[in-house]
Amino acid sequence: MEDFSDHPAHGVDSREALVSHILGLRDDLLERGDECENPTLEHYLEALAAWPEGSPAWYRHFGEEMPADDAWTLFARALSAAVVYE
Repeated sequence: MEDFSDHPAHGVDSREALVSHILGLRDDLLERGDECENPTLEHYLEALAAWPEGSPAWYRHFGEEMPADDAWTLFARALSAAVVYE
Protein backbone atom coordinates (compact mmCIF):
# COMPACT_ATOMS: atom_id res chain seq x y z
CA MET A 1 0.00 0.00 0.00
CA GLU A 2 1.31 3.42 -0.94
CA ASP A 3 1.75 6.22 1.57
CA PHE A 4 -0.52 9.13 0.73
CA SER A 5 0.35 11.25 3.77
CA ASP A 6 2.77 13.55 1.92
CA HIS A 7 0.34 14.44 -0.91
CA PRO A 8 -0.91 18.05 -0.68
CA ALA A 9 -4.57 17.01 -0.72
CA HIS A 10 -4.06 14.88 2.39
CA GLY A 11 -3.40 17.98 4.50
CA VAL A 12 -6.67 19.67 3.51
CA ASP A 13 -8.56 19.66 6.79
CA SER A 14 -10.28 23.03 6.77
CA ARG A 15 -12.03 25.46 4.48
CA GLU A 16 -8.93 27.66 4.42
CA ALA A 17 -6.71 24.72 3.52
CA LEU A 18 -9.07 23.80 0.69
CA VAL A 19 -8.92 27.35 -0.70
CA SER A 20 -5.13 27.23 -0.54
CA HIS A 21 -5.07 23.83 -2.26
CA ILE A 22 -7.34 25.02 -5.08
CA LEU A 23 -5.23 28.12 -5.63
CA GLY A 24 -2.14 25.92 -5.66
CA LEU A 25 -3.70 23.79 -8.40
CA ARG A 26 -4.42 26.96 -10.38
CA ASP A 27 -0.85 28.19 -9.92
CA ASP A 28 0.50 24.81 -11.01
CA LEU A 29 -1.65 24.94 -14.15
CA LEU A 30 -0.39 28.45 -14.95
CA GLU A 31 3.24 27.39 -14.44
CA ARG A 32 3.18 23.95 -16.08
CA GLY A 33 -0.05 23.85 -18.08
CA ASP A 34 1.62 22.23 -21.07
CA GLU A 35 2.76 19.35 -18.83
CA CYS A 36 -0.67 18.70 -17.26
CA GLU A 37 -2.63 15.63 -18.27
CA ASN A 38 -5.85 17.69 -18.41
CA PRO A 39 -4.87 21.27 -19.27
CA THR A 40 -8.26 22.43 -20.60
CA LEU A 41 -11.42 22.93 -18.58
CA GLU A 42 -13.21 20.37 -20.76
CA HIS A 43 -10.61 17.66 -20.09
CA TYR A 44 -10.30 18.60 -16.42
CA LEU A 45 -14.07 18.34 -15.85
CA GLU A 46 -14.18 15.01 -17.68
CA ALA A 47 -11.44 13.64 -15.43
CA LEU A 48 -13.11 15.21 -12.42
CA ALA A 49 -16.33 13.34 -13.23
CA ALA A 50 -14.46 10.06 -13.67
CA TRP A 51 -12.67 10.29 -10.33
CA PRO A 52 -15.69 9.95 -7.99
CA GLU A 53 -16.84 7.01 -10.07
CA GLY A 54 -13.58 5.18 -9.44
CA SER A 55 -12.94 6.59 -5.98
CA PRO A 56 -14.10 3.56 -3.95
CA ALA A 57 -11.20 1.57 -5.40
CA TRP A 58 -8.83 4.49 -4.83
CA TYR A 59 -9.82 4.76 -1.16
CA ARG A 60 -9.46 1.00 -0.69
CA HIS A 61 -6.02 1.06 -2.33
CA PHE A 62 -4.79 3.73 0.09
CA GLY A 63 -6.56 2.25 3.12
CA GLU A 64 -8.68 5.38 3.54
CA GLU A 65 -12.35 5.73 4.42
CA MET A 66 -14.78 7.14 1.86
CA PRO A 67 -15.94 10.66 2.76
CA ALA A 68 -19.35 11.11 4.32
CA ASP A 69 -22.16 11.73 1.85
CA ASP A 70 -22.44 15.39 2.85
CA ALA A 71 -18.88 15.97 1.60
CA TRP A 72 -20.04 15.05 -1.90
CA THR A 73 -22.93 17.52 -1.66
CA LEU A 74 -20.61 20.34 -0.59
CA PHE A 75 -18.29 19.55 -3.48
CA ALA A 76 -21.16 19.53 -5.99
CA ARG A 77 -22.43 22.85 -4.67
CA ALA A 78 -18.96 24.39 -4.97
CA LEU A 79 -18.59 23.20 -8.57
CA SER A 80 -22.02 24.53 -9.53
CA ALA A 81 -21.48 27.85 -7.77
CA ALA A 82 -18.15 28.41 -9.51
CA VAL A 83 -19.98 28.70 -12.83
CA VAL A 84 -21.58 31.98 -11.76
CA TYR A 85 -19.70 33.12 -8.63
CA GLU A 86 -17.60 36.26 -9.05
